[in-house]
Amino acid sequence: MMEWIWYLIASVGAGVGTGLAGLSAATVMVPILIVLCPSFHGETGAYQATAIALASDILGSAVTAYTYAKHNNIDLKRGWIMFVCIITMCTVGSWAAYQAGNVVLGSFTLFLTFFIGIRFLVSPDTSRKETADKSEKLDFKGILISLFFGLTIGFGTGFVGTGGGMMMLVVFTAFLGMELKTAVGTSTFIMTFTALIASVSHILIHPAIILEKWGVMLVCMITATAASLYSARFANRVNNRTVGLVTGAVLTVLGACMLGLNFRNEIASVPLLSETLRCFVNLVLYIIPCVVIVLPLRFITKIPSFVFRKILHMIAFTCFCVMIIGAKSWIAASLTSLIIAAIAYPLLSIAENESWYAKLFVEKSKGEIKRSLLKLFGMFAAVIAIAWGVFDKPYAAAASILMWGCGDATAALIGIPFGKHKVHLWIADGKKSWEGSCAMLVTSFLAGILLLCVFLKHPVSDILPCCMMMAAAGTAAELFSPSEWDTVTVPVIMLMIALMML
Repeated sequence: MMEWIWYLIASVGAGVGTGLAGLSAATVMVPILIVLCPSFHGETGAYQATAIALASDILGSAVTAYTYAKHNNIDLKRGWIMFVCIITMCTVGSWAAYQAGNVVLGSFTLFLTFFIGIRFLVSPDTSRKETADKSEKLDFKGILISLFFGLTIGFGTGFVGTGGGMMMLVVFTAFLGMELKTAVGTSTFIMTFTALIASVSHILIHPAIILEKWGVMLVCMITATAASLYSARFANRVNNRTVGLVTGAVLTVLGACMLGLNFRNEIASVPLLSETLRCFVNLVLYIIPCVVIVLPLRFITKIPSFVFRKILHMIAFTCFCVMIIGAKSWIAASLTSLIIAAIAYPLLSIAENESWYAKLFVEKSKGEIKRSLLKLFGMFAAVIAIAWGVFDKPYAAAASILMWGCGDATAALIGIPFGKHKVHLWIADGKKSWEGSCAMLVTSFLAGILLLCVFLKHPVSDILPCCMMMAAAGTAAELFSPSEWDTVTVPVIMLMIALMML
């Protein structure tokens, strides 16, 4: 039963990839089938998965091409040479794939999926500034480019089963000057025929595919076709950059997950690597449902911006607890923090150029969100390394982060709407209030008591003075720290007190 669920997931993903960016069904479908479906683990499993993906590409590419054609987004005057070359080399690639075997084919497809996703994130819109007119014929340079890439992509179509969608997209946009949507429409038109030829070649070379997996093939074809149709309609209504970012994010995550599952035995042989990966996966599995729940609040409800910011803030600092719980060593937890920062910073740098970014995040200054996130997870890594790695007191790290996070959130939620009495001390910035500071003091103290006394069973005689000192010092640090640096100064000061008194 579980396998059939994976078949549906793989088919939907394949159809979405085809409709959005002209990707072949194999780019998404093959990695899922060969990694998560036991019936495709045999000697010819990847070859069979490729054949099913190619068969799913036939109707999926056809309905996608039809949708793009209705919007006048197909240009065969500049793509006919590629068309002929790719069709010619399909059968040769199919024969080579059967000879190569499961390991070579499967691993190549997994890496291809991941790097295609990275490529889309780095450059979501592959179009040149000056695109060619649809009536413009190829020049001599264009003919040579079409011949070279047409022959190589054609071989790859039969060998990997990708249909050449991604490769054609790059060639059409970067080398032949097509606009992105025109390139997608042209590539899916060609893929309709190449997928037909390649799938027939695969079946003739290995007839067991149709005899053993006809039910799987039928379900995948129907599901992928429906998903292609709907995603193609969506793609023709939004801008090129949005399509590229969505496609890149999906493929990068999919490729990374499939690579991790495929090489899980090799990863398990390196304890630190497996521990870090486990901690990272736990953190991602926590973040994804939080984001799914929180995002509708921003766009559907009229929640105030400062409240939404603090909700995101609470998700961020509770990530620390997930890392502490999920990690078996301080090194794995610290590395996970640094990995999250290394991934999130460039993604936010790309996303901040989009129109929806400003609606989602209200920044005090340009780039504030990505800088704050970098400081936050960098601070997490340092606090874990010091408290757990040097002093062997992970509970001190947990207490300082929890007390800071709860206190800072409460200070904003109370101080912004109800803070009538501003703090006018010479070192303060004049924006914070006594009401917010008092709220932080009380909340930090209670959070520390709850964690150390209730969950960690520390003696009450040690807890009360320590929590009071931590709460008071943290409140003072938050009051006098620059607004963008309290993420670092407050928990570090709290940690210093916890290490001395616990």
